[in-house]
Amino acid sequence: MKYDFDKICDRRNTDSLKYDFAAEHGVSEEALPLWIADMDFRIPNEVIAAIKKRAEHGIFGYVAPRADYYKALENWFKTRHGWQTDGRKFVQTCSVVFAICALLRTFTNEGDSVIICQPVYYPFENSVINNNRKLVVSGLIQQNGKYFVDFEDFENKIIKNKVKAFIMCSPHNPVGRVWSKEELIKIGEICLKHNVFVISDEIHCDFAFGSNKHIPFASISKKFADNCAVCTAPTKTFNIAGLHISNIYIENDLNRAKFKKELDKCGYSEPNVIGMTACRAAYTYGEDWLDHLKEYLEQNIVFVRNFIKENLPEIEVAVHEGTYLVWLDCRKLGMEDKELENFLKDKAKLWLDSGYVFGEGGSGFQRINVAYPRAVLKEALERLQVALYEFGEKYAVL
Repeated sequence: MKYDFDKICDRRNTDSLKYDFAAEHGVSEEALPLWIADMDFRIPNEVIAAIKKRAEHGIFGYVAPRADYYKALENWFKTRHGWQTDGRKFVQTCSVVFAICALLRTFTNEGDSVIICQPVYYPFENSVINNNRKLVVSGLIQQNGKYFVDFEDFENKIIKNKVKAFIMCSPHNPVGRVWSKEELIKIGEICLKHNVFVISDEIHCDFAFGSNKHIPFASISKKFADNCAVCTAPTKTFNIAGLHISNIYIENDLNRAKFKKELDKCGYSEPNVIGMTACRAAYTYGEDWLDHLKEYLEQNIVFVRNFIKENLPEIEVAVHEGTYLVWLDCRKLGMEDKELENFLKDKAKLWLDSGYVFGEGGSGFQRINVAYPRAVLKEALERLQVALYEFGEKYAVL
């Protein structure tokens, strides 16, 4: 391979949240941590070189994006997603979750209703509740392992609760959907009809597989672009979450000014110098690395699906179109949520994300991160197979 994604990198003693804090989470250090959404792959050499060069300068004062930074954003989204943007309409923040909270405070008031489609990335719910907004949930519909928006329920709950904002996950974490243009148009039209501002979390936008294509929500039409904020970041794509950089696209000048004013209230202004350096380098030089990574991840997804189908038939893998997070239906195992969680941690020595934390519709599921060297995934699945054999005596030992 041009890039060695099979190489196992020791991440212990690097202040890694998933490797160095098992005890704090009540998990054995023997457990393989396949929960939090960062990858176990080294970032592109060009990005490392850019960080080293900037570090060697030795001065890390206040910074702001220059023209080349904005040009890198424009080129990336045009090349990868066919989205023509004005780079200066991207506002830098430290993370997408931070931006979502700030956007809620910008475009809604305390007590306003905010709708989300669960099961979904759990900080959405926390962001709504922690900012004293009313949480409204429209559950996704599952049909033959694939998830869909229940548009009738979605619109009815918007009307009933006088919803002011919708936090959309696109591509969707954890169920792995890449929304079609038709689905996005229907969402956009409903939100416009009822004056609902769309906050579109598109942090996983670079991970659409097969024939699936991510469509930036703001790229569909001018009227949608004026009624949304698109939250992007290089952090998932290039495994640089610890560098705290995100780019929030707000087309409408007035809306963007309101958002910047909210950031001023938070005391946030200049971005992280190393995060900005890494983002610019990644979007400038990282395309070839990402193409090879996606091939490897797609093979990992196939490996996980085939292993489970052949060896763990009572677990079902949801239809997977995007992200490197795979959604496992474990309901046929007959365990309650906490029982399943403890079984995986204590018996299988696996640390996954339990489905119930993603809200309505997540009970009985587990989310597994597949962005690891394949040998690690193989070991994880073999551990699960052996543990289930010992538990139920109906799974063949390898």
